[in-house]
Amino acid sequence: MADHVHSHAASEKRIFWVMVLTAVFMVIEVIGGLLSGSLALLADAGHMLTDAAALALAWFAFRIARRPSDALRTFGYHRFQVLAAFANGLALAGIGVWIVIEAVRRLIDPIEILAGPMLGVATGGFIINIVAVYVLHGGDRKNINLHGAMLHVMGDLLGSAAAIIAALVILRTGWTPIDPILSLVVALIVMWSAYGLVRRTAHILLEGSPEDFEPEAVKAALIEAVPEITDVHHLHAWSLTSERPLATLHAVVREDADHLAVLRQIRDILATRHGIGHATI
Repeated sequence: MADHVHSHAASEKRIFWVMVLTAVFMVIEVIGGLLSGSLALLADAGHMLTDAAALALAWFAFRIARRPSDALRTFGYHRFQVLAAFANGLALAGIGVWIVIEAVRRLIDPIEILAGPMLGVATGGFIINIVAVYVLHGGDRKNINLHGAMLHVMGDLLGSAAAIIAALVILRTGWTPIDPILSLVVALIVMWSAYGLVRRTAHILLEGSPEDFEPEAVKAALIEAVPEITDVHHLHAWSLTSERPLATLHAVVREDADHLAVLRQIRDILATRHGIGHATI
């Protein structure tokens, strides 16, 4: 439990500094995009704006999760992290749609692009995002809130890379359609990442079973491992957060069994084999 708290505190600190980095560079990128006329830069700046908001939400979710449980929320506020990740997934999808619409508009009606300033700003953005990925990479990889933040930053990294390539192509050939075309590619990648995050968080919010949890296999394993158990039923498992699975079950045991010993064995099996540290039996 102490390791879990320490991991959350470290992840919270990492998200805070990446949020600050993102917000500062977003302002620079907006100015660069407006001066150069680059959609790739403006799209990336728009992405960074929602990223700054998304990172702020993720950071706030970690702080809220520290609140103790109360009479209204007996499991505490941990689930707020999943809500934050779900909102971040929807935001990512919205950004992707906006970039697609703008890219199509630019392909139909091209505008002049100043590739020099665009290249300078995009290179700065790429460096900032490499630093952000490095900072977040050391956090708790199982935490879905941190995963959502990482997806936003990876989307930014792709956007900056696309803007660099587009600027180099325009400087060399003058072919401006490369800017919205690469923006479209980035948008599709971002939307695919958003789909995965929304699907995963929705599964948790809908009280879906933890990953790799098969009720029949768990029942069979318990009955095989503990001879005193004659039947297992009403087995339910769900996730409070991505790293905190919970379960309830009814176990029928022989009359001559040591009930406390059986209870301990069931808890040990659920914890060691299935990672379920909290079970009501």
